[in-house]
Amino acid sequence: MRVRDYLGVSHRRQRQLSRAMTLAMVGILAIGVDRGSTGVIVNTAVGLAVTQLPPLLERDYGIALDPALTLWITSAVFLHALGVLGLPGSETNFYAGIWWWDHVTHALSSSIVAAVGYTTVRAIDRHSEEIYLPSRFVFVFILLFVLAFGVLWEVIEFSITLAAEASGNATILTQYGLDDTMLDLVFDTIGAVVVAVWGTAHLTDVVGHVEGWLETRTS
Repeated sequence: MRVRDYLGVSHRRQRQLSRAMTLAMVGILAIGVDRGSTGVIVNTAVGLAVTQLPPLLERDYGIALDPALTLWITSAVFLHALGVLGLPGSETNFYAGIWWWDHVTHALSSSIVAAVGYTTVRAIDRHSEEIYLPSRFVFVFILLFVLAFGVLWEVIEFSITLAAEASGNATILTQYGLDDTMLDLVFDTIGAVVVAVWGTAHLTDVVGHVEGWLETRTS
């Protein structure tokens, strides 16, 4: 049974939750503009752009994501935007003030990266008769794919922090040291393992859509 079936959340409710979080992010962006906070503006704007990927995929490529996957993606970017903002009147944001916030957002974000990797390799495997990818290979591939992406992200985060310090400007991403980096990679791995184990149950439909798109491109 899928998690969404176990919780009994209808497709209509999932769509409503996704829209509510998207609208909340518009509000967060407005607050960032009012405060003149580059970090809030950039992170929230990127998050809003990500929420437009599901309708873009469906409109331009015929790849439809069901409401649960859209909610999954929206939740990840919403929590990140909210974490950068924090509570009104507070001097610290959620990333700095709540010890587990960064862990949750990293696990969610990495699970989305893992889902992209899983969907891609499974669709290619099903599309081509010349390619066979054993389940164990897919599991290892997803772990390595997510860890490689995670390492790249930490390098980018570190570089942006150094550049901001050198220029005297506010950074849009914050790197809290070696311990933080290692924990980020640990929770990236957790997100990857979740998708590697339960991807078949939750991503079969989107794999089918991508496979169909590959068929139209190669026929």
